[in-house]
Amino acid sequence: MNTSLGSTARLLGAALRALLVLTVVTGVLYPLAITGVAQGLFSHQANGSEIKDADGKVVGSSLIGQTYNLPLKKGEQTPSPDLKWFQPRPSNGLGANSVNTQYRLILSGATNRSGEDGAEHDPKTGKAYCPAKPAEGTLCAQVMDAEAAVVKDNSVPGYKVDAAQIPPDAVTSSGSGLDPHISPEYAELQVHRVAERNGIPVSEVEHLVSAHTEGRTLGFLGEPRVNVLELNLALKELTG
Repeated sequence: MNTSLGSTARLLGAALRALLVLTVVTGVLYPLAITGVAQGLFSHQANGSEIKDADGKVVGSSLIGQTYNLPLKKGEQTPSPDLKWFQPRPSNGLGANSVNTQYRLILSGATNRSGEDGAEHDPKTGKAYCPAKPAEGTLCAQVMDAEAAVVKDNSVPGYKVDAAQIPPDAVTSSGSGLDPHISPEYAELQVHRVAERNGIPVSEVEHLVSAHTEGRTLGFLGEPRVNVLELNLALKELTG
């Protein structure tokens, strides 16, 4: 009996010592070491890839998109875009009833609508296409409404947007609904409108887009892209 109790006590003592050692190593020393390496070598990324304005104020993260809208007017349910700024891609990937329709970081995700939601099929080829008047609330209706808005908002005197030149990212949300980037094609499509709204030459706005266009990661991963927040900060600095 005494031998059994003694063995149990030794086992419990060994287990408690192991628990204490592992807690210190894996719960204290290892996290401190990783945090130290991250802060020393990758401090920008470790702190959330924060972006600061000319005054040193943190205005966002290079990893999270933002909207640029006018204040919500009485009777409006959806604010209008502030067209003096470059606009991001649509953020309604989770639908109008989502808590994340305006890039709020409560949850993220893509729409569960299929690519043919609201589409019809050509009887000869079998290919899907959006009809002239798709059913309300379908993906086809959302895309066509977004396309019409892009044409209307970005057409200015002397520059008419053709629906054929609108890139997909201008009328569809990203998989997460939080993408901070747009394609160079969508940024260039907005140049004339931004120049006209801010009273600056088109060439200067084109230069901003070119200067803020990022190439493929490592030269072959992903696609060329433009960070909208960084581009708008440069625009703000240019226009004073």
